[in-house]
Amino acid sequence: MSALAKASGALKSVDYEVFGRVQGVCFRMYTEEEARKLGVVGWVKNTSQGTVMGQVQGPEDKVNAMKSWLSKVGSPSSRIDRTNFSNEKEISKLDFSGFSTRY
Repeated sequence: MSALAKASGALKSVDYEVFGRVQGVCFRMYTEEEARKLGVVGWVKNTSQGTVMGQVQGPEDKVNAMKSWLSKVGSPSSRIDRTNFSNEKEISKLDFSGFSTRY
């Protein structure tokens, strides 16, 4: 395990889907920015159902901070109705080296 993971506890992975007015409001760009600020890795993308989905991985406390942001903050002109989190689990290593937008 890396020194970073040891210092801040277990590594977590969680999938998310954000519902509301989250497309056409720079949600993905702000999500990427927030993830980099917090130091979590993963990805974000728009869905054909009008939601935004993705995955976040990192130290548990940082993943929890990102979950909170995805549930309550979002981009300035977004409106988050609800955020569903699934497949939350402890992982031994990160699957991504950074945070990216997928298309």
